[in-house]
Amino acid sequence: MIRLPLHVVLILVVGVSGCASTQHSRSVEQSGFLGDYSMLQEGKKDETLLIYKNPQADWKKYQKIILDPVTLWIGKDSQLKDVSAEDRQRMADLFWVKLHDALKNDYEIVTTPGPDVMRIQAAITEAETSNPVLDTVSSIVPQLRVLTGVKGFATGVSGFTGSASVEMKVTDSSDKTLLAAAVDRRGGTKSLSGVTNSWHDVEEAYRYWAEKVRWRACLLRGEQNCVEPEA
Repeated sequence: MIRLPLHVVLILVVGVSGCASTQHSRSVEQSGFLGDYSMLQEGKKDETLLIYKNPQADWKKYQKIILDPVTLWIGKDSQLKDVSAEDRQRMADLFWVKLHDALKNDYEIVTTPGPDVMRIQAAITEAETSNPVLDTVSSIVPQLRVLTGVKGFATGVSGFTGSASVEMKVTDSSDKTLLAAAVDRRGGTKSLSGVTNSWHDVEEAYRYWAEKVRWRACLLRGEQNCVEPEA
């Protein structure tokens, strides 16, 4: 059994707790939700892993949003197969609520198409819980942090942490023109925040994506007071 002096443990805990909750993965699988992926390009540092932005879109004209229910797309090798139906529904509902709560600050949420209405459709394509015990231990014990860091360097997702993948598209609700599309994956870091909740990393990814959508929309409208979310 590895024993560490109390002061070393405290230093490690404080240092780890200050880390970001989630981080970008290095790659993501395409689920089929978007249908056509040919328009996507590799995202820049502050963007999703794969992204498309219609250069002709007039973002300032949109004042309202239709926010469709979040769906789940489960591939043959998806970890979602092992998730209960109740947890799947909870994840879909949670992501929708996060998006709704972020976007209602700047847009009117409606159900009827119109010339000033854009439609947002989102799908959860992967979700994997963390291992709370191993995540906690590996966050504190230096030897295990090194081992899990190797996985994080290769995949962008630290060992024993959770991860999630989503796909989203934004269209003009009237003429169905594609305005934007994105594919992304995020995973937990070795932060101790929420480490005892196996779904914490997934939930934090949803929170981050929702706030990122609001921030990105703010930039596309050409506003100056846009606040980038913390990971």
